[in-house]
Amino acid sequence: MGVMSPLKGQSHSHSLTKFLPYALYALLPVALFRLYFHPFPLPQSTIDQLPHYNRIILTTPPPPPPPLSLSFSKEEEIAYETPCDYTNGRWVHDKMGPLYNGTTCGTIKDGQNCISHGRPDMGYLYWRWQPSQCKLPRFDPYTFFHLLTNKQIAFVGDSMARNQLESLLCMLATGSSANLVYRDGEDNKFRKWHFASHNITMSVYWSPFLVRGVEKSKTGPDHNELYVDTVDERWGADLEHIDMIVLSIGHWFLHPAVYYEGGSVLGCHYCPGLNHSEIGFYDVMRKAVKTALKTIIERKGANGNGIDVFLTTFSPSHFEGEWDKAGACPKTRPYKEGEKMLEGMDADMRAIEVEEMEAAKVNAKQFEGLRLEILDVTKLSLMRPDGHPGPYMYPFPFANGVQERVQNDCVHWCLPGPIDTWNQILLEVIRKWSTQSRRED
Repeated sequence: MGVMSPLKGQSHSHSLTKFLPYALYALLPVALFRLYFHPFPLPQSTIDQLPHYNRIILTTPPPPPPPLSLSFSKEEEIAYETPCDYTNGRWVHDKMGPLYNGTTCGTIKDGQNCISHGRPDMGYLYWRWQPSQCKLPRFDPYTFFHLLTNKQIAFVGDSMARNQLESLLCMLATGSSANLVYRDGEDNKFRKWHFASHNITMSVYWSPFLVRGVEKSKTGPDHNELYVDTVDERWGADLEHIDMIVLSIGHWFLHPAVYYEGGSVLGCHYCPGLNHSEIGFYDVMRKAVKTALKTIIERKGANGNGIDVFLTTFSPSHFEGEWDKAGACPKTRPYKEGEKMLEGMDADMRAIEVEEMEAAKVNAKQFEGLRLEILDVTKLSLMRPDGHPGPYMYPFPFANGVQERVQNDCVHWCLPGPIDTWNQILLEVIRKWSTQSRRED
């Protein structure tokens, strides 16, 4: 692909249910997902573009040593011994609001900066996720810094991985600023930041299938090509340096594609005109997740370095009506419990990820230092139809009145917004791991 790595050079349901989405989503990849993953050009970032061949050498002073331990109250230690199901719960009103806003965080992608783009309703900012049987504390950046000092963290996947990373960067910026030290690729698909205060590096890798793939293009095939048994080495080659990895995929599997396994064509998804068997995308997505997790476990387990692995589950979209007209995702409040059910494709995609993570945990037991967890955000995200940019993916879309056609993003999340909750849960899992490790020591 000609892209240099951010780290190199540095130290079910029935068959009818499963195949129903093929017809429903046959045309979406052509019109809808092209829009959200390759939208019209936006103004360039104010940060000067780094040459793609350049390498930034960090010359910051040595970071302070990590704290010997974090102090937890007796109640907290007992709480972290009890499993917490963050999946089930409800959104409750929160007067405190978010940690940051569209003007205090400089790493928000333009398309998700809903406040600065003139979204008039602010109510969507004042909700927090309340699990049914436990507490989800407010995000504390200093706790994150203490727990991840001297670590290299990677977010790998599609634009939802990038969305989650940028949310985390904004939440951490309330405690310490990060320096952008590397970027490469179209639309900044490969970037790295450094928190000098605690010597933490945070990278994002564009890898929408996790496995090796050739993306459709104007000059190439009009479909994607996936090699389901081979990991994408754009991130796989850097595993040696990575201490924590967060994987996130889903939406790109809806695109037309031809699949390969063992050097032969496995089948395809929505490939009229090609002499290949239509096999859909569910089993292929399962193979991709399995290959990624297996590769991480085998490579990190073999060298004994250890790694923390998270898999973020599928994030549903919330389109209503036509995608290119005003009101595509018009909701301004969360769904109430029972008002919206997790079903169909959203449920099936999540189930695949949960099942493969459980299987990977069993596989990882043969090695020391591997910790794996599912970041199950599908249901809590499904209940937030109000959290997307919608027409505010662009600045002030109705400044000249309501146009006949207007682009809407009902896939990604406003920053700040519901996606910040994903990182709250991420931190709580890390903190629980830390507590358990200290008790074992």
